[in-house]
Amino acid sequence: MTHLDERAEGGPVTGGFALMVRFALRDSGAAQGFDELVEQAARGIRREPGTVIYTVHAPVNEPLVRIFYELYADRAAFQAHEEAAHTKQFLAAREQYLVSTEVTFLDELRSLSKRPETEGP
Repeated sequence: MTHLDERAEGGPVTGGFALMVRFALRDSGAAQGFDELVEQAARGIRREPGTVIYTVHAPVNEPLVRIFYELYADRAAFQAHEEAAHTKQFLAAREQYLVSTEVTFLDELRSLSKRPETEGP
């Protein structure tokens, strides 16, 4: 059984491929345009079978920053996400709204993590 099979059956997803992206936006108008662009891309992202988590955050007291947390079943699922038409459209259009982009790829420290399969009574 693959990670995707377990996820589809409601079981735990172990491992995976994760990243965090911090976007600094030019101004409030750019933030609005960026959010609309993300909303369009999210329609396709929600249908990606290998995308486990794709969350968008606005840090408290930083209205011109967006932080994405992305978790994929594996590196192949991330690559499929990157090659999807909605992602390519987002990547091509986002620069007009941005001051900077910072990408951090993440390795999970399993022994320090909380997952459903590690919860105690």
